[in-house]
Amino acid sequence: MQTRIFTLVSLCLWSLCALWSAAPAHAQSASADGTLRRVTVPILMYHYIGELPADADEYRVNLTVTPSQFETHLSYLQQNGYTTVTLDDLDAALQAGQPLPPKPIVLTFDDGHLDHYTNAFPALQRFGFSGTFFVITGLLDVDHPDYVNWEQAQEMEAAGMRIEPHTKSHLQLNDRGAEFLVYEVLGSIESVEAHLNRRPQMFSYPAGRYDEQTLSVVEAAGVQRAVTTQPGQRHTTDNRLELRRVRISGDTTAIGLHYILNSG
Repeated sequence: MQTRIFTLVSLCLWSLCALWSAAPAHAQSASADGTLRRVTVPILMYHYIGELPADADEYRVNLTVTPSQFETHLSYLQQNGYTTVTLDDLDAALQAGQPLPPKPIVLTFDDGHLDHYTNAFPALQRFGFSGTFFVITGLLDVDHPDYVNWEQAQEMEAAGMRIEPHTKSHLQLNDRGAEFLVYEVLGSIESVEAHLNRRPQMFSYPAGRYDEQTLSVVEAAGVQRAVTTQPGQRHTTDNRLELRRVRISGDTTAIGLHYILNSG
């Protein structure tokens, strides 16, 4: 009971902090040394890595990359000299000028589907790549059979993957009240911290939906970088909470990936 009361009080305090935040989150200072940096790093955005179910609708078809198709993507990246980096690496490059490898790339996976553990994770290991997995923590909390569980998430993180929050319930975050936002954002951050013994500083907006209120809460929760669904590969020091990504769809072939990565 005391733990529940403490959590409720904590959420209320965070709500007040978000409401009283005067400056928009994306308008914060560039970096500690005042330098505004720009880098080009593709952040690929995957969803399902599995076979299409027989009853797949248009939405599922668009978001599904088959395991064999995913292997061709990883093979292309390996053969063409790409090196996976984390969002922490990208943040360090933008904030402090930390060098990145010649052809850096970030591989992200949204929602925490079970096939991220059964298909994506072992494929990444075979190719020596790392991935960032944004999980819906409420589904892990109840051991939903279609999603990874905390034990699997711990295994993935121990093997060099990154597990990051994608809210508790995967509900859109725009046009919401402060208490709702704090529960979804801070609640998912605290869940990851409790199970992985690491305070996460990265975040992904469900369906890419957010507004100024969302940005204020995400900023107050201590998030360093947040990814959107907006297309692009170029990132700046001061655009911390609106990183652009490259959407990978079900019809993206290796040739298509080559075109995407080389089209700016």
